[in-house]
Amino acid sequence: MKRLTEIMYERTALSFEVFPPKTDKGMAKLPDTLDHLYKFNPDYISCTYGAGGSNVGKNMDVCKLILNAENETVPVTHFTCIGHTRETVKEQLQNYLDNGIDHMLALRGDLPYGWTGTNGDFAYATDLVAYVRKEFGDKFEIAVAGSPEGHIECRSLEADIAHLKQDEGADYIMTQLTFDMEQFKYWLDAIRMAGITMPVDVGVMPVVGKDAVINMCLSRNGCAIPRELAEVISHHWFDKDPDGNDLPEVKAAFREEGIEYTVDQLHEYMSLGVEGIHLYALNKWEDVTEILNRAGIRTVV
Repeated sequence: MKRLTEIMYERTALSFEVFPPKTDKGMAKLPDTLDHLYKFNPDYISCTYGAGGSNVGKNMDVCKLILNAENETVPVTHFTCIGHTRETVKEQLQNYLDNGIDHMLALRGDLPYGWTGTNGDFAYATDLVAYVRKEFGDKFEIAVAGSPEGHIECRSLEADIAHLKQDEGADYIMTQLTFDMEQFKYWLDAIRMAGITMPVDVGVMPVVGKDAVINMCLSRNGCAIPRELAEVISHHWFDKDPDGNDLPEVKAAFREEGIEYTVDQLHEYMSLGVEGIHLYALNKWEDVTEILNRAGIRTVV
């Protein structure tokens, strides 16, 4: 099987992100979602990972589902620094290898409420990547996160790019979501000028719900909401009546305009020559299916 970076140098890779369901009912429904995503022949599907491996069992279950499917989709596990010692990292990653999972996204991870650091042996993803390479050599293909608007805890975009340049041993960059295309273009030029040559796989969140977009932008990511997206939100701001009841027609209108916004964003990313498109499926298949079909990217008829 080819490495993902080899695929990215040949053509634009397509991938999805899912998360381990918290309930048995959710786990029972996930295979159907994955089956629909497989129809697009994704190059990989990534699965998120809880702080300190709090959901490592279900993460492993999801990765194995993907690995054992009758296609060539690669499972990629997220892996954070939160709460990890060198010993737990070595033990857990060996377990992934023993189960046939050899692709990972190395992350610092979001700090849990009240934490001021990772409470482990690794403060940054850079440290984690270096340790994984030292212990496992090239057994893992490793992605690292990129922040086109700068990490929210970094003092400047330039400082953030300098940290990204230190991620020696990583194979490609998977970006955090960004809706500001001008900022993305600036960042892409800036990392290339800085000598960072790793392929760039762009994380894209479908615009299908007003509250979800606002929460994702402002809760942890500090992402800008550009004028064009602000207009989409403003057009459908009042999605509840005075008694607090949902107005389905307004929510549907937001989804329609939001999907068109996302399709335009995908086309713009493709025109920039990015090496990958990574869609946050959010354990649903309907929205990303409609987006990809409209965009004409690996269309499923």
